[in-house]
Amino acid sequence: MQARKIGAAAATAVALLAARDLIQKKHALLRNFPVLGHARYLLETIGPELRQYIVTSNEEERPFSRDQRTWIYASAKEQNNYFGFGTEVDVEHVQGHAYVKQRTFAGALPDIHDPQAPLPSAKVLGGPRGRAKAFRPASVVNISAMSFGSLSGAAITALNKGAAEAGAMHNTGEGGLSPYHRQGGDLVLQLGTAYFGCRNEDGSFNLDKLKDVVAGAPVKAIEIKLSQGAKPGLGGMLPGAKVTPEIAAIRGIPVGQDCASPSRHTAFGDVDSMLDFVELLATETGLPVGIKSAVGEMGFWQELAALMARGDRGVDFVTVDGGEGGTGAAPRMFADSVSLPFRMGFSRVYGTFAELGLTDELTFIGSGKLGLPENAAVAFALGADMINVAREAMLSIGCIQAQKCHTDKCPTGIATQNPWLARGLDPASKSTRAAVYLRTLRKELLKVSSAVGVAHPGLITADDIEIMNGDYEARTLAGVYGYKDGWGELGPHLAEEITALLTTKPAV
Repeated sequence: MQARKIGAAAATAVALLAARDLIQKKHALLRNFPVLGHARYLLETIGPELRQYIVTSNEEERPFSRDQRTWIYASAKEQNNYFGFGTEVDVEHVQGHAYVKQRTFAGALPDIHDPQAPLPSAKVLGGPRGRAKAFRPASVVNISAMSFGSLSGAAITALNKGAAEAGAMHNTGEGGLSPYHRQGGDLVLQLGTAYFGCRNEDGSFNLDKLKDVVAGAPVKAIEIKLSQGAKPGLGGMLPGAKVTPEIAAIRGIPVGQDCASPSRHTAFGDVDSMLDFVELLATETGLPVGIKSAVGEMGFWQELAALMARGDRGVDFVTVDGGEGGTGAAPRMFADSVSLPFRMGFSRVYGTFAELGLTDELTFIGSGKLGLPENAAVAFALGADMINVAREAMLSIGCIQAQKCHTDKCPTGIATQNPWLARGLDPASKSTRAAVYLRTLRKELLKVSSAVGVAHPGLITADDIEIMNGDYEARTLAGVYGYKDGWGELGPHLAEEITALLTTKPAV
């Protein structure tokens, strides 16, 4: 009897749905195929998940393949992250695959079995320009800029605690320094075009507020964001509905009102005034100050290098973001076709400074899918001194690449402000996974460096890696990107210093 009632209710519901589909005029598919048409929309909704597990091969999916995600998940959980039975990469035919050339003999090498995998930067950040609070970053792998608001408070908490545990730095993103960033991790404070947390009521920059923020948190450096790989040259709009009292207080904006982020800075309008702004921030805070940008036209970089060659002003670091970066929601056109991919963009920027002999005078930081050992090794060979990881860090704390970051419906509670979804993410356990992932990536970089016969990934050169074109042609990175002799390499003093730092055993 009960089953009959349930069946009748279900049949009634289907009949009502069919009637509604036949009457509505919005969807032709449903008018023509009532009820059944909904299956198509369901499959479309869960398409990314289906492709991840059923359709694509282990190396096929983008932005991160199943093998890449598997390596990150296993690394974060301290599971076996090795792969058996050979490579799944179609090395006989694929174009653009990078191969590292190992050496038979080597000099002094660090202990690659140290569980902490200590891997400091080869350069002192802010040292060449004599900043009062110059320092040597303890980790060449750090967490990239992702704002509270884009990510949930639970996700930011997990990442910051993980950074603290791994001895890495955590970039705040342009959304301001939130309470979730104050979990023990050292910070890089990012200033975007809206100057969130450091702004006047009209949106202009406020130096006193910046100094207050810096004084009240473990901020180690300041990064001025000119653009990012996901949406270079494009501002943004934070709808008033998302401006909660908490976000309003952190960003210094009115509750419930739309807030536009301009596409360009208002505190400066050209390279010359930008350098004045950099020096102002460095003088007033004592901190190293740098810029972050995706790479488009090269006139900006050429002028920057030319002005820095004079020696009186300059940035302490440059973060080059690849056009394949993806933590910011963006129009498809910008995600796919605006700004250069990392390798091409970075090599052009590095070459601009190398032509003037300036590469030892600043720190080069790379970002844009560099949280995988093979991509990171290429970045270091091209001249990067450090790398920032974003989506890979998200994967380490549970992201499943559902690609719903822009919808506020992230199923794992990472890229959402929905309290119900965010509650599913446990910061305590996920912070440990973030820390383990960061240490594991450093350990992998030490292994690759040792295979090449050098003590530090910054000593891998552009001649140590070749780019394959199927099984019939290969060119070194130097040849592919037009590097001259010595480009991508540390100066002799820096090379000796970092080798000694990693290989000299402490006195007992």
